[in-house]
Amino acid sequence: MSHAPEIQALLDKQAITEVLASYCRAVDRADIPLLKACYHDDATEDHGGTFNGSATAYIESIAPILPRGGIMTHTTTNVLIALDGDSAHVESHILAFARLKKDGEKFDTLTLARAVDQFEKRGGTWRIATRRMVWEWNHEMPMAETWGRGIIAPDATVLVRGRKTPDDLIYGA
Repeated sequence: MSHAPEIQALLDKQAITEVLASYCRAVDRADIPLLKACYHDDATEDHGGTFNGSATAYIESIAPILPRGGIMTHTTTNVLIALDGDSAHVESHILAFARLKKDGEKFDTLTLARAVDQFEKRGGTWRIATRRMVWEWNHEMPMAETWGRGIIAPDATVLVRGRKTPDDLIYGA
């Protein structure tokens, strides 16, 4: 089906935006098949100083860590997409919250990074061909989870909480 160029551009941009959101879901839920689906098989990943190589090797390196990675929330914002046929230059911000533990101490960390991606549309599907991460800032704080000092939930045990795959609500659990 052929669309007017303006409509096709909107469809392409939406498809790219959904890949960015899928990446965030994949790392938060430890959904490795979904994470792999965000990249072309021959894609590269330069994770801004922490990894540089094939996206497949990157995914293999984090796959054992993600399921036990604790609470993580990645959010994509400020998405800018410059289409050029079946290629697109994409810049997006990733705001990530994580609850970590080091040397027996739990702490919360908030990080902003930018993903500078080259997307390609192959076989009608947009995926990341090249990703380069740029780290903007990081803020760490002591862990404090009181659910708004009890305002949001006086009894936190009743809350439906996010989980890793396959136990999260989105996987039918």
